[in-house]
Amino acid sequence: SENGTRCVLSSSSEFPEGFFTPQERKDGGIVIYFIIILYMFLAVSIVCDDYFLPSLEIISECLGLSQDVAGATFMAAGSSAPELVTAFLGAFVTKGDIGVSTILGSAIYNLLGISAACGLFSSVVSRLSCWPLFRDCLAYTISAAAVLAMISDNRIYWYESASLLLIYGCYILVLCFDIKINQYLMKKFSPCCTCFTKAMEENAEQQPLVGWRDESGPLIRQQSRTDSGIFQDELDYSQLSTSLHGLDEISEDHPNVFTMPEADMKRILWVLSLPIITLLYLTIPDCRRQFWRNWFMVTFLISAAWISAITYVLVWMITIAGETLGIPESVMGLTLLAAGTSVPDTVASVLVARKGNGDMAMSNIVGSNVFDMLCLGIPWFIKTAFINTSGPIEVNSSGLTYTAISLICSVVFIFLAVHLNGWKIDKKLGTICLVLYLVFTVLSILYELGIIGNNPTRVCGN
Repeated sequence: SENGTRCVLSSSSEFPEGFFTPQERKDGGIVIYFIIILYMFLAVSIVCDDYFLPSLEIISECLGLSQDVAGATFMAAGSSAPELVTAFLGAFVTKGDIGVSTILGSAIYNLLGISAACGLFSSVVSRLSCWPLFRDCLAYTISAAAVLAMISDNRIYWYESASLLLIYGCYILVLCFDIKINQYLMKKFSPCCTCFTKAMEENAEQQPLVGWRDESGPLIRQQSRTDSGIFQDELDYSQLSTSLHGLDEISEDHPNVFTMPEADMKRILWVLSLPIITLLYLTIPDCRRQFWRNWFMVTFLISAAWISAITYVLVWMITIAGETLGIPESVMGLTLLAAGTSVPDTVASVLVARKGNGDMAMSNIVGSNVFDMLCLGIPWFIKTAFINTSGPIEVNSSGLTYTAISLICSVVFIFLAVHLNGWKIDKKLGTICLVLYLVFTVLSILYELGIIGNNPTRVCGN
């Protein structure tokens, strides 16, 4: 610090140097960066749509997961793989605060920005359930409060990082007994939850799970949403599937990825994306095809690794492009970089929301934030408990108070917005979330630039 001004490292210092000099980028080379950025967006959507989500569907079917539990666990873990990689880089490689700043900085975008995208880009109105959203919001609030309390003294001890792992373990335990907890709460608070129960019954009637037999009609309404959970009872159904890609008949083999689409616009995109399609086809088993169906866990893990690699390149290109255009570091961190690191969450949530799986989309949005807190806890615990046991990890907690207020307010606002919107995802909710996100972002930028509050910052060396 100099004269009360906080010095922060440039975002580009966390990445390799670009393949153009600053002058070459200003002379037109930046166009190449934007082309790569667009191509990385296309690559993420292909990985999510063709490999990641189909593997998640089969995992959900095998474990008997409901939409919201699958979204809060496997989907959140896979789409948040870039944050986990970033947290390890921050703890073991760069020795900086990149993990804390990336995860906490993108938290508001994850909640409000992705919710806005799901509402605005989905042509289907998806019904939401009360318990999954309340459960995930409560877990995220507790996790965020724990992280903020830990870094308030600028030091992380082994027992503090272990408490983060304990919190996430309790969250998984709640998901395991989600059926019984949900039933108990609905019975206990039935007078004030009648609207939620009605919404769930409508959701069950409009979106029955694939594989349920028609003659078990009354059972669908009783067990489809209110009994979500990992340990399902033996009910009268042939198979449990979240039906993300319409795999109604397992015996029918999925069309080859090299099948050219019929629509002209899709053909153009298919030709442009052929290199990435070929690369993914050679490296990831397509579990939608009968031959590779039992390899779904391999598909899930490799697709998550590809998502991490693509996101790294995407954020790298965005960082250099922002630096070339002269966008301030604080603005980059709160907007472009936050959105860049959350591209997998955005793509996956929008894809499932467009198929009417609202609970899975919202549970992925909030559940991925809960997993992000675990992303901080794992590298911190490994470093303090096994590698550097002599002392705590030093972190920078400047601006922590405003971050805490923003995180808590964003959770409260998203819950109230869903409630006031009648527990459904539509364009109205998308607009509300977009407005809230813009308000939070503008206030955060003004705070980071020192225009409001007392937190002036500058890039080190400038």
